[in-house]
Amino acid sequence: MEAIKITGEDITEQQIKESLYSWLRSYPVPLRKILLLPPDYTRAHSLAGLITRLIYTFLTPTCQVDIMPALGTHEPMSTDQKRKMFGPEIPLDCFHVHDWRNDIVKIGQIPGSLVAEVSGGRLDFAIDVEINRRLLDRSYDLILSIGQVVPHEVVGMANYTKNILVGCGGKTIIDKSHFLGAVCGMEALMGRDHSPVRQIFDYAETHFLQEIPLAYILTVTTTQQEQTKLNGLFIGRERHVFEAAVAESQKRNLDLLDEPLKKVVYLDPHEFKSTWLGNKAIYRTRMAMADGGELYIIAPGLRHFGEDKVFDRIIRKYGYIGTPRILELVRTEADLQDNLSAAAHLIHGSSEGRFRITYAPGHVSKEEIEGVNFNYLPLAEAEERFDYMKLRDGFNRLPNGEEVFFISNPALGLWALKKNFQG
Repeated sequence: MEAIKITGEDITEQQIKESLYSWLRSYPVPLRKILLLPPDYTRAHSLAGLITRLIYTFLTPTCQVDIMPALGTHEPMSTDQKRKMFGPEIPLDCFHVHDWRNDIVKIGQIPGSLVAEVSGGRLDFAIDVEINRRLLDRSYDLILSIGQVVPHEVVGMANYTKNILVGCGGKTIIDKSHFLGAVCGMEALMGRDHSPVRQIFDYAETHFLQEIPLAYILTVTTTQQEQTKLNGLFIGRERHVFEAAVAESQKRNLDLLDEPLKKVVYLDPHEFKSTWLGNKAIYRTRMAMADGGELYIIAPGLRHFGEDKVFDRIIRKYGYIGTPRILELVRTEADLQDNLSAAAHLIHGSSEGRFRITYAPGHVSKEEIEGVNFNYLPLAEAEERFDYMKLRDGFNRLPNGEEVFFISNPALGLWALKKNFQG
């Protein structure tokens, strides 16, 4: 099938409909049953909710449409989140939950020799490729992975096969791919395509996913003041579809600065209830932060650290203490060895001692925040000091003369110095 690649300043819903429906009509086999794999509510700005709804509406007269959000390690979506993201038209019994610890099947193994090659010899473990068993159900005529291409701290650029191997993947590949990315260094891969993690995903695509009737719907979006615009829509199976989306995202979602930031204020939306998700404020700004700078994370929705009890316990036990110490502990502590993605998360969430990180949480105590090696600021004090409802993305001057760089949603981009991306 011919791929679809559309870019623009504001692609309309009508253009989305025409592109989707044209592509679906030209699919080479009759569509009687399909599986949609959109992201969860934490990626609502992807416009995957709208796309999922349009596909459901178009196909349901003659086709069974199942939906399984690609949760990865995230919590299952609530009914309220499903309604807000996908609309009231889709019956709740269309939705299925991905259980990344249990509902999986091994379909192959990435050799340790390849891991050693892409990591520069830092790691040499083999990686079992595990995916949700539903993806192997041969009754599906088509499986559509839907999601946003945007800079990402583990794989470099999100989506494409990551949505399958992590979003619908099992514990082993999630753990080891995340640890691989952390050991190789976030700064070396964020905002780039051919990262070490992406290379192992490409190997899995070539060797283990070819028999699955997969295709991808990839978006590139920008959001300003809560208004999200679609700037890229890419539909197809081949890697060149992803590469086109990467190029558009690099154009739209990289905020490259001349000088490092000395102070950043981030408003964490209410859908971010954990540091597992909220620490995107650290991941996506770390390459722009000045040594000795201050990162304030205003998080009114924060209720816990991990997205499940195991990860929450590990984060509370060790805290965000930097790469060298976490790597030492991985060699000796069984719980970190058994949960390498948690170890990777602890590495990602550290400033490596370069700048201060202060959380202003809604539902977590001062003792808990300081217990994981962050600084604490009462939420009411942060709201009074920064009056963030009046701030605009970018540089702002506060009434007291203080200059802050405000980011309303760091999940939507990457902030870095221009020198990091020269060439």
